[in-house]
Amino acid sequence: MRHSADWHLGWVGIFRIGLVQMAIGAIVVLTTSTLNRVMVVELSLPAMLPGALVGLYYGVQLSRPNWGYRSDAGGKRTPWIIGGMAVLALGGLGATIGTMLLETARVPGLALSILSFLLIGVGVGASGTSLLALLATATAPERRAAAATITWLMMILGIALTAGSVGAMLDPYSPMRLLAIVAGVCAAALLVTTLAMYGLERRLGALPAPEGERVPFRIAFAEIWGESRARNFSIFIFLSMTAYFMQELIIEPFAGHVFLFTPGQSTSMAGLQNGGVFLGMLLVGIAASGFRIGSLRMWAVLGCTGSAAALVSIALAGMSGPATPLLPLVFALGFFNGVFAVSAIGSMMQLAGEGRSGREGTRMGLWGAAQAIAAGFGGFFGAAAVDAMRAMVASPAEAYGAVFMFEALLFLFAAFLALRVVGSRAPAQAIPGE
Repeated sequence: MRHSADWHLGWVGIFRIGLVQMAIGAIVVLTTSTLNRVMVVELSLPAMLPGALVGLYYGVQLSRPNWGYRSDAGGKRTPWIIGGMAVLALGGLGATIGTMLLETARVPGLALSILSFLLIGVGVGASGTSLLALLATATAPERRAAAATITWLMMILGIALTAGSVGAMLDPYSPMRLLAIVAGVCAAALLVTTLAMYGLERRLGALPAPEGERVPFRIAFAEIWGESRARNFSIFIFLSMTAYFMQELIIEPFAGHVFLFTPGQSTSMAGLQNGGVFLGMLLVGIAASGFRIGSLRMWAVLGCTGSAAALVSIALAGMSGPATPLLPLVFALGFFNGVFAVSAIGSMMQLAGEGRSGREGTRMGLWGAAQAIAAGFGGFFGAAAVDAMRAMVASPAEAYGAVFMFEALLFLFAAFLALRVVGSRAPAQAIPGE
C-alpha cells in the first residue's frame, strides 16, 4: 500500500505552489478581461458573446470532481497540474486566434472560440483542482491558513501584474500584437509551472491509497456526497460564494446610478475594494498562522457577518443620498470578503483529508465546482435581480438596496452554516525545524 506523505511543505514549497496559482490567474485574466474588451470595443460585438463564452468556461468547472478523482487515483498530482496548465495555455492561445478570426470569419472564429473556452475550463479544472488537493494534503495544519493566504494573494498579484503589463504593451493595439503578448504569457505560465513543480512532489512520498478497492468515479463521488460534512460544506460554499459574487457586476453601476460616480471614480472604487480584499486575506493569514489567533470557524463567521453588515450599510447609504460617504463602506465590504474567502479556502484544505482516505482531490473538486457554479450564477443573478427591481420600483437606490439586502441575508445564512460545518480547532503549535 502506498504510504501517506511524511514530509510537509515548507514556506518555499508553498511559495512554489503560489507561483502556479499566479500562472493560472495570468492566463485566465487575459481571456475573461482583455479578450472580452477586444470583442466588445474593437470588434463591436454584442457583450453577451464574451459573457456566454465565460459562462461556458464556468460550466466546464462541473468537471472538477472528476479531475480530482483522477489525480487521487493516479498516485501523483504533478502530471495533472502541468498537463492542465498546458491545456489552459493552448486554450488561451486558441481563444486569442478565435477572437482575431471573429473580425473577418465569424463562423470559424466562433467555433474556435467555443472550443478554446472549453479547453480553458478543462485546463483550470485539471490543474487548479490537483494543485489545491496537493496543497491540502501536504501542508501542516498550523500552516494551512497562511498557505491559503499566500497562494491566493499570489494569484491576485498575477492577475494584477498581467492586466497592468498587458494593458501597457497593447498600445497601440493590433491583432498581431495581442497574439504575440498572449503567446508570451502562455509560454511563460507553462514554463513557471513546470519549474515550480519540478521535484516538489517527489519529496512528499506517495499519496495515501484510497480505502478499499478502486471504484469508478460515479461511486467515489456518491461516497463523498454521502459524507454529511462534505455535503453540508458544499452547500456552505455555494451559498456564501453566491453572495460573494452577487455584487461583482452591480457595485460599480450602483455607484454611478445612485452616487453619480464617473467611470474613473467607480474604477478607482473597485481598486479600493480589492485593496480591502487583500488586507482581509493578509490579516487572516498572519493572525491565524503567525499568532494563532482564533480558528477558521471564527474567521469564517466574522467574514460572513461583516460582509452582511457592510452590504446593509451600503444599501442604507444609497437610500440616504449621494452625500453619504460610500468609499469606506465599499472598502469594508472588500475587507470582510477577504477575511471570508481565505477562511473558506483554509477550511477546504482542513476538511479535504477528513472522511474516507484517498479522496482529497475528489472533495476539493466538489467544492471547486460549487464555487465555480456560484461565481457564474451569483454574478448573473445579482445583475438580473437589479434589472427586475428597477422595473418594479422608481428609485435606483431602492432597487439596488433590495438586492444588497438579499445578499446580506445569504451571508448571514452562510455564517450560520459555518458554525456547523467549519472546523473549530484552533491552529496547532508550529512544528519546530522545517
